[in-house]
Amino acid sequence: MNLNTDDVGLFYELLWALQLYVDQHLGIVAKASSLEEYDAYSQEERLLVRDALFANPELILAFVAENPCHFSQEKLDIIQEWQYFVKGDFYIERYLKSHAIFIGEKVYGVLGLMDSLEDMFPKPYLPMYVHAILLPFKGNIIYDGLIQSYSIHFGSGIKSRLKDQYMKAKQQETIIYSLGYHANANPVISVAKPNVSVINWQKEVSALSEIAHKLKGGGGQPSINSSVFSLVKASIEMANSAVSSPEDLDALYQAIKKANKALIQVKNTFNRM
Repeated sequence: MNLNTDDVGLFYELLWALQLYVDQHLGIVAKASSLEEYDAYSQEERLLVRDALFANPELILAFVAENPCHFSQEKLDIIQEWQYFVKGDFYIERYLKSHAIFIGEKVYGVLGLMDSLEDMFPKPYLPMYVHAILLPFKGNIIYDGLIQSYSIHFGSGIKSRLKDQYMKAKQQETIIYSLGYHANANPVISVAKPNVSVINWQKEVSALSEIAHKLKGGGGQPSINSSVFSLVKASIEMANSAVSSPEDLDALYQAIKKANKALIQVKNTFNRM
């Protein structure tokens, strides 16, 4: 879930050139006259320059217009996209194979840089509350190299809410994997959609419905059978609604209510046993 080594090198080349430009124009630290000297800045000094940069985002476009480092147009395009940064507090909720999940007002899939985010914030400590700046980079989202963490521990309530927020974004395919812009400078968000073929389960669900129709309780069977069979049938009806007309939320809701009623009946029968 990291950028490759070449892209990490490119990112820092562009970022430090931009930050040096900001430092020279605003006089934040004002000790460096070259990238080599800026490289020697402490993390605290870079943090000051970084904060000044994103407090004055107009300097991003000023840098692109002046192009003091004589960058190629491809490099300038990368820097220009940074005007659509997202700054704020986020929860790092989980790690996937390809991204870390950051949750703020929206849910983002974020790549690490040289150091793995999981190495910085181990999985057992998640969710981790952090302050970060997210940037577009070659169709992905990365952070700007500096993440400030808050020493806060969360209980089951917050963890459950964050999990639900992630699962909702995943289900609705609204996890944000890239930030960008159009020619009219209106920011847009690209949402990745899985490139998979949708399986039609209607035939299998219909076959299950025919089998379940034969299930009947009574006749000396355990009392639990009748209510369990009703739950099976209601569950298959719910599955049929889901695979045949998932856009009909009213029908799906009614099927869920029926299945839930059958489940309650199973529990009541079990408690009487």
